Amino acid sequence: MFDHLIVGAGFAGAVCAERLAAHGRKVMICDRRPHVGGNAFDHYDDAGVLVHAYGPHIFHTASRRIFDYLSQFTLWRPYEHRVLAHVDGKLLPFPINIDTVNMLYGLELDEHGIEAFLADRAEKVGHPRTSEEAVVGKVGRDLYEKFFRNYTRKQWGLDPSELDAAVAARVPARTNRDDRYFTDEFQAMPLHGYTRMFERMLDHPNIRIVLNTDWRDLASEVKFANLVYSGPVDAFFDYRHGALPYRSLEFVFETHDRPIFQPGAVINYPNEHLYTRITEFKYLTGQEHPKTSVVYEIPTADGDPYYPVPRPQNAELYRKYKSLADATRHVHFVGRLATYRYYNMDQVVGQALALVDRILGRRAETGDRAA
Repeated sequence: MFDHLIVGAGFAGAVCAERLAAHGRKVMICDRRPHVGGNAFDHYDDAGVLVHAYGPHIFHTASRRIFDYLSQFTLWRPYEHRVLAHVDGKLLPFPINIDTVNMLYGLELDEHGIEAFLADRAEKVGHPRTSEEAVVGKVGRDLYEKFFRNYTRKQWGLDPSELDAAVAARVPARTNRDDRYFTDEFQAMPLHGYTRMFERMLDHPNIRIVLNTDWRDLASEVKFANLVYSGPVDAFFDYRHGALPYRSLEFVFETHDRPIFQPGAVINYPNEHLYTRITEFKYLTGQEHPKTSVVYEIPTADGDPYYPVPRPQNAELYRKYKSLADATRHVHFVGRLATYRYYNMDQVVGQALALVDRILGRRAETGDRAA
């Protein structure tokens, strides 16, 4: 007899399992994949290079509570992520900043000059409703076309005019020379990888791990009082209202017989190729190795669900499933797929910590980043 059956061994499920087990609950956690860690799973490839199996995962958070919680299970490697974009034959800092504009247009603007430059080109939008309006309202049409439009079309299979403004809001334009992709206070990578961190998180006598198994098969055989579910919410209800749209990715890995393949961790290709970006993992991990491994990401409509598609009609469809979820007793829904939210890793951790507080009847601590 278990107090909780937890579906999914990624961030949402693993955090819930660890916290509940630490408070004396008997927990079984299962995953249909052969490993823990969800999409953050990493491993050493055939060449001995540490790679992220489901694309790059860069940890960052503004929450000390979340960072301190995960620090119980890993040491950290300080790492500030930087991205280059291949535009007009040049490799330019992204998100857009002063140096991006100066290098692209052959200018010598300072902070005051960039503000005037962008203000002169920004279109009057009012309150942006779509990603297109959000971008052209800040940086104008030309930068939108060069950096955003085609990348978004590849990533989402939709034009930015068809996506919520919140998608573009994730990537700001800056009026300084800060070339970091994120500006959160805490930016680091697990020193020995994500998988090692998950293994330590789930190493508890109150936790039983079952892999390569569908949760429905377990549910008919195992006695449990409550279910914590982090899978797709539409699948849980057998697609009663239809399938929620997701985007997936195809990953193409390559290993090269040289120490470095490209001049940065990630290079975006907004306007060429089927792939959106190339990631070289040794920049992220700090591993020293005579060879290097990279991954190309090709967005697709088919495959494992990775990204909920943020459109008004999809949000309306999700509300129908949320009504079902709210009315389902003894089941808690948590994570990106179960709540149909485009969460970062730290936001999933915050949501899971807040859920456990509610399960245990405690008031959630200040600093949780949960919906």
